Amino acid sequence: MAAVEMTRFRVPAERADTLLAARPAMLRDFQDDRAGFLEARLIRVSDDEWLDIVFWASSEDFAESRRRGANRPGIQAFFSLIDAVISVEEGTTTDLGQS
Repeated sequence: MAAVEMTRFRVPAERADTLLAARPAMLRDFQDDRAGFLEARLIRVSDDEWLDIVFWASSEDFAESRRRGANRPGIQAFFSLIDAVISVEEGTTTDLGQS
């Protein structure tokens, strides 16, 4: 079973392009620095709200990622664009990678 991180956050619409440009470096830093990182999907919910869905091999991997915070430049650049975190939830899935 994979852990699923669901983070809803707010970024002003005028910074959306900057957020999307920062995303690849953040994902590279996650791949290089975060054990158990599997994949991530970014969903635009409205002009200024986003939902980041991140899949982790385990709850422990997700917890360790939260402990590390914005410890890499790509992660810091992405996080710095966020005005407000609305919610963070954790769940599990059994169907990662299945069609």
